[in-house]
Amino acid sequence: MTKQIALLLGVHAHQPVGNFPEVLNDAHLRCYQPFIRTLYRYPDFPFAIHFSGWLLDYLIEHYPEDMVMLKEMVARGQVELVGAGETEPVLAVIPNRDRIGQVLTLSDKLEKKFGQRPQGAWLTERVWEATVVPALADAGIKYVTVDDYHFLCTGKKAETLSGFFTTEEDGRRLDLFPISEALRYRFPFSPADEAVQYLESLASEGEDAAIYFDDIEKFGIWPETYEWVYEKGWLEDFIRGVLGSTLIKPMKYCDYHAETHTRGIVYLPTTSYIEMNEWTLPAAAANGYADLIQSARDQGFFERDKAFIRGGIWKNFITRYPEANWMHKRMLQLSQRLADLPAKKQSREMRELLYQAQANDAYWHGLFGGLYLPHLRRAVYRAIVALESLLDKVSDRPRHVVDDLDLDGKSEVFLHNEAVQAVFRQDGCGAVCEFDDYALQHNFGDSLARQAEHYYRKIHLNQGSEYQGEGIANPHERVSFKHVIHPEDLILDDSPRMSFMDSILQNGQISPLRSYVMRPADDKSAHVVFGCEWGHLLIDKKYSMGSRRLRASYRFTGECDGIFRTELNIAMPSCDGPAGRFVLNGQIPGGFGQIMDFDAVKKIELQDEVLGGVLVLSSDMPAHIHTQPHFSVSQSEAGFEKIMQAVTLTLSWPMSSRFKELTVDLEIRDLDTRKHGR
Repeated sequence: MTKQIALLLGVHAHQPVGNFPEVLNDAHLRCYQPFIRTLYRYPDFPFAIHFSGWLLDYLIEHYPEDMVMLKEMVARGQVELVGAGETEPVLAVIPNRDRIGQVLTLSDKLEKKFGQRPQGAWLTERVWEATVVPALADAGIKYVTVDDYHFLCTGKKAETLSGFFTTEEDGRRLDLFPISEALRYRFPFSPADEAVQYLESLASEGEDAAIYFDDIEKFGIWPETYEWVYEKGWLEDFIRGVLGSTLIKPMKYCDYHAETHTRGIVYLPTTSYIEMNEWTLPAAAANGYADLIQSARDQGFFERDKAFIRGGIWKNFITRYPEANWMHKRMLQLSQRLADLPAKKQSREMRELLYQAQANDAYWHGLFGGLYLPHLRRAVYRAIVALESLLDKVSDRPRHVVDDLDLDGKSEVFLHNEAVQAVFRQDGCGAVCEFDDYALQHNFGDSLARQAEHYYRKIHLNQGSEYQGEGIANPHERVSFKHVIHPEDLILDDSPRMSFMDSILQNGQISPLRSYVMRPADDKSAHVVFGCEWGHLLIDKKYSMGSRRLRASYRFTGECDGIFRTELNIAMPSCDGPAGRFVLNGQIPGGFGQIMDFDAVKKIELQDEVLGGVLVLSSDMPAHIHTQPHFSVSQSEAGFEKIMQAVTLTLSWPMSSRFKELTVDLEIRDLDTRKHGR
C-alpha cells in the first residue's frame, strides 16, 4: 500500500518598509484577505504562514477582523506561525547582535498577538550563509526553509530531499527543510488537478514529504493570479483535491519536525535561489551566465548539472550598486554607535529605526527587489537620518569627520550641525553625495545612477515570450513592458548622480572637472575646501554649513572664455507626481518631471507636498537653469518600467574677466501646509 506523503505548505507575506498604503491595501484585498478567508473554511487543511513584522502591524491596525480570523486558526491548531527578522533583513549582511534582536522582536510579537511562539523561521530571499546559524539558534529557532537548489550544490540528489537535514556552526544546531523548486513553479501556475496529481505521483514514488514555502503574493498579486486563484477557484480546488486524496497528508512543519528524524548532517554553500545567481552579477557577466544556462538547456544537461553552474551571491548587490553599498555602510555605522551606547541611553525607538534601516528591499534589484524604487530607499534613509539625530542628542560626535566608510579606497568627509549634514567624496569630483535634513528626515542626495543591467539586452532585442501550456504564466518566463522605453532612457552614467558636479563648456565640448583635491580649511569644523586646476584656471570650492543650509562658494583665479556649469541631482519624494513643483517669482512654471529652461535666475524653489518641505536654490549671480527628470529603467514582475530617481538642475554662467567669485546656496524650509491645503 502506498504511503501518504506529507504536504508541508507554507507562504511568506511581506511588504517593504515604506511602501505606499494603497499598495498595502490592494495586496490585502487581492491576496492576504482571500487567502486567509479561503483557508479558514477548511480547518482540516493545516499550513504555515509568515508575516514580516512591519506588514503584520499594518494588518492588525487596518484589518483587525482578518487578523482575528488568523488568530482563531492558530488557536484551533490549523496554522503555524513562522518567524524571521522583524523588518525582513537579509540576516547575512547585518551584525550578529542585530540578527538575534530582529528575530526575537518578531517572535515576541507573534507570541503576544497570536499566542504562539515560532519554532521555524523564513530566510529573506532564502539567502543562506552558515554564519547566521548561531544567531538563529540563540533566538530560539529550530529550523528554517531553504531551496532544494542549496542542497543540490552540495552534491545531494533530488530524490533524497523529502525531509529535513541538520547543520551546525559554532556549536549551535539548526535543521534545514529543502523547498522543492518543482512545487514553486507549479503552485499556483499549473491547474489544481495537475498539481494534486503531481503530489500523488511523489507519494507513489515513495517520497516522504513535499515541501513548499514561497511568496503568498503568487496567490493574487502577481499578474493574472487573482482571477486564476480566487475567481476561477484554483486555491479552493487545490485544497479540496488534497483533502480528498488518500495519498496526501497536509501537515504543519512543526508537527512533521516533531514526528520525524533528521536525514543527516549537511553543510550548505553560500547561495540563494537559482534565479538570484544571475541577478547578482554585473550585466556582462549576467548575460554570459544566461547564455551558459541556455546552452546547457539546449544541450540537455542543465537539469543534471545546474547545481554546478553557479553565478553570484546576494552580497554582490552591495558591490554592484554603490548606492546600496553606501546605505549598507551608513546602517552599519549607526548600528555600532547604538551598540556602543550605555544601555540606559538606548531606546526602543532607536532600535526600531535601526531595524527599519536594515529592511532588505531597497538594497537589491532583480525581477524583485526595490533598489530602483525611490520611496523604498527613502524609507531606509528616513530611518537612518532619524536614528542619527537621536544618537546625536545623547552622544556627541565630531562636526567634521574623514573616513572611508564605504570601503572603496576613497575617503568621505562628514560635515554636520544640529540641523543638517552633508557628505563629500574625495574622488576628484568635489561633490556632495548625501545632504540630510534632520527635521524632515530626508536625504536630498538619494539618487541612483544609470548602469548597465542584464535585462537591457532583452529590451534592445524587444524579445517577447508567450507562455505555452496549461495554467498561467510565471513572471520568470515572460518579457513585458509597462512603459515605452526609448534609447535615451538606457544611456549609462559615467559617474555617480551627486550634487555640485562641475564642468566647463567650451567650443561645444563639455569638460567635467574631476581633479578636485581637498585642501586644509581655516576652520575644518565648519568648512570643507577643494581645489582644482583646469588649464590656466584655478578653482577653489568651499562648502560651509548654516542652519538648514549648505553653501558652495567658488573662487576663480585666471581666465577662461567658456561657460561654468554645476549639476545638482536632487531627490524630491513627489518625483514626477503632481505634488512637486518649481516656484519662480511667485509663479509655478511646472513640475519636477518636466524639461524646462530659465534665464537670469537668482532664486528658485522646489516645493514638495509629499516631503512637507521646500528646497530653495539661490545664487548671488544670475544663472541659466536647465531642469529635467532623471529616469532609470528597471524590471519587475509587472514588466519593464521607467522610474524617476531625481530632478536634475544644471546651472550655468558665462565666464569672463569679471567672473571671480560665485556662491550657490541650498536652503531647506518647511512647507506652509495651510497655504497648500494640507
